[in-house]
Amino acid sequence: LIQPEAPAKPALGAPCNGCGLCCLSEPCPLGVVVSRRFTGACSALRWSEADGRYHCGVLAGARLPVWRWLVRRWIAAGAGCDAELTSEPAQ
Repeated sequence: LIQPEAPAKPALGAPCNGCGLCCLSEPCPLGVVVSRRFTGACSALRWSEADGRYHCGVLAGARLPVWRWLVRRWIAAGAGCDAELTSEPAQ
């Protein structure tokens, strides 16, 4: 379930705002490796109460600059929203 405090999904191509919708629906290629599954929510997705948004746990844990660069590339960080998904509030 998506956190009610999560920001609304940005428009396609807009910068990521941490809504989490894409990672909650299916893991990215790196998430497939981490989660060991092709469907469902990525197990690396982390909710941050402090920030009021979702973060990639693999990226958050990347300490070495080269590893951080690789993870950002693998999850397409900075490429803009590419999730053609919508969400509706629970009834």
